[in-house]
Amino acid sequence: MYQQVLDPVADSLGWSSLVAALPLAVLFVLLGGVRMRAWPASLIALAVALAVAVWTYGMPADQALLAASEGAAFGFYPILWIVINALWVYNITVATGHFDVLRRSFAQVSDDNRLQAVLIAFSFGALLEALAGFGTPVAVTSVMLIALGFPPLKAAVLALTANTAPVAFGAMATPILTLGKVTGESSDTLGAMVGRQTPILALFVPLVLVVIVDGRRGLRETWPVALLCGAAFGVAQYVTANFISVPLADVVASLVSAAAVVLAVRLRPSAAPARPAPVAGGAADEPTPEFAARVEGRDGGPGGDSRAEVARAYAPYAIIIAVFVVCQIGPVKDLLDRATRTFSWPGLHLTGPSGKPLALSTFTFNYLTTPGTQMLVAGLITMAALGVGLRRALGAYRTTLVQLRWAIITVMAVLALAFVMNASGQTVTLGTWMAGAGGAFALLSPILGWLGTAVTGSDTSSNSLFGSLQVTAANKADLSTVLMAATNSSGGVLGKMVSPQNLAIAAAAVGLDGREGDIFRRVVLWSLLFLAGMCLLSGLQSTGVLGWMVP
Repeated sequence: MYQQVLDPVADSLGWSSLVAALPLAVLFVLLGGVRMRAWPASLIALAVALAVAVWTYGMPADQALLAASEGAAFGFYPILWIVINALWVYNITVATGHFDVLRRSFAQVSDDNRLQAVLIAFSFGALLEALAGFGTPVAVTSVMLIALGFPPLKAAVLALTANTAPVAFGAMATPILTLGKVTGESSDTLGAMVGRQTPILALFVPLVLVVIVDGRRGLRETWPVALLCGAAFGVAQYVTANFISVPLADVVASLVSAAAVVLAVRLRPSAAPARPAPVAGGAADEPTPEFAARVEGRDGGPGGDSRAEVARAYAPYAIIIAVFVVCQIGPVKDLLDRATRTFSWPGLHLTGPSGKPLALSTFTFNYLTTPGTQMLVAGLITMAALGVGLRRALGAYRTTLVQLRWAIITVMAVLALAFVMNASGQTVTLGTWMAGAGGAFALLSPILGWLGTAVTGSDTSSNSLFGSLQVTAANKADLSTVLMAATNSSGGVLGKMVSPQNLAIAAAAVGLDGREGDIFRRVVLWSLLFLAGMCLLSGLQSTGVLGWMVP
């Protein structure tokens, strides 16, 4: 049995926090400074976390190793289980050629690569986040951008940056539902509050995407459409989360934003001067023969792909939506949930500082309700819809596993690190120290959520980790518990793009294994800039200035 200690260093939360932050500091320095590959950097950071847990916090070595094993298992199931099956469905469409049809369909919406980035990385990525989450949109949209001719590094950066505003409502609002459970607050109220924060973030994300693609010129030439996309997404997310359904917030918002882009391009083609998408093998600013052929109707233009071919290309994603929606129906969900098995991780016995047992050692196998299994079912239906044989499907699965081999190690190592930090008390030490800021905690609250997601790669895990702590700090500082709990989730979405887990998935998807550090340096400033904005918003919402926004 191990009982957590919050201030093992000189009985000081401040000094203890400095030591507790060492594993994270090592991880980010190795990634961003030393430019080490993600999987060895994660393993080294894990070793540091184990050392701090055993030698500073006094955690028995066997308990620390058991916590790491549980984290590694959680990294594979359900997180990697979701990503693997989502990429498998994608690889099936590649093997059958239907992905090329889908690519050409997206390319026909606009010949401007900046708007293509907004449509695919932001709107389509938000739909994937709504359905599956856990790295799926980063993996799929980055590859789609490469297929349109974007350089691999830029494609990864765009996919990671876009995967922000939708995250809190991802996987059918799993982060919000989890937050409600750990805090005791109504998930509908929490969803409404998050729906009054992330829509403001959504307003700016498409603008940042066009800057990443084409700098100031991109912003100057395409800001009306980009702003319309962000505004449409934000309004739809706010309305759905507050008045319709929290789990459906991202589904509605993604479809509305995509429709807004398509409508704007068709009704006002002059709103964004044509800037042809770079197609592999051609210059960025010059139409290639393949692009010209598409415009003229050959090789996939209006006269190239039949309506039936286009319908089949979109079929896998329609199937995914249908499967996920059906599985969210009350009676169906209850029936599937009967297969869920919950047990205590063998040999792991943990108690909090007060001596109460921790739920951290509880592991849940939700065989049928996990998005990974539902994605697998969608893949099997896709096989039938596209006429894919078993041998070809298994070949695509093998390709997926090879593609993700280093990402698998990274994700399992990072989650092992997170569980060791959580079990030993390192993470709670950091959170408790920040919670001592009193009224100023409203400004720091998003940082706590950001930290949780940066470590675990999951807004859901961040809410599990810090949700109750946010409520406790809010009560001590006489702040709104709903605001602070929701802000944990809203701040957490901004840690997604710098999470080693997501960096590894992005690098694997675009074929840049070992260059996670390069990707990290391209996204970290955007992450911190957005985080500063969320801190300011949270601070103002805790005062009379924007206090009226709190439900």
